[in-house]
Amino acid sequence: MYLQSTYQMSERRACRVIGSDRASVRYQATRPNDGALRERLKALAQERRRFGYRRLHVLLRREGEVVNKKRVQRIYREERLTVRRRGGRKRAIGTRRPIETPLAANQRWSLDFVSDQMTDGRRFRILTVIDNCTRECLALVADTSLSGRRVARELDAIIAQRGRPDMIVSDNGTE
Repeated sequence: MYLQSTYQMSERRACRVIGSDRASVRYQATRPNDGALRERLKALAQERRRFGYRRLHVLLRREGEVVNKKRVQRIYREERLTVRRRGGRKRAIGTRRPIETPLAANQRWSLDFVSDQMTDGRRFRILTVIDNCTRECLALVADTSLSGRRVARELDAIIAQRGRPDMIVSDNGTE
């Protein structure tokens, strides 16, 4: 202890000065050697890269190791075996070609969904179909639920009335 060596104090007096208990000053940690467990944990983590410490603990227990989960977690952290976070959604790289503006009616239609809520809490959705050249609204279909079949049926009705478009675009939203 620093006070004992520097000021030639007794252990009792040094502990009284710093306000510490003598038993805690004398305490020697008796942690067992984790060498074999450490190596086995590293080997398992190398085999099973997506496993965290909890699943590795289960594997160790199955192999017959009597080991505490907290001990496995401590060694797992000390060895920096943490599982890497997976990347997010892959997105297109680079600039996209700007979409051409349509020059004639029925060249391109836009399809989108709009949703809102009534005062009593019920939700409803509106299917909007717009001709991009004339900016004409071809359809507004409102309902509490719009299935894919219903959307196809509505598009078939518009095509029967106005003719087939060259392309139909949608915004790839949450719908």
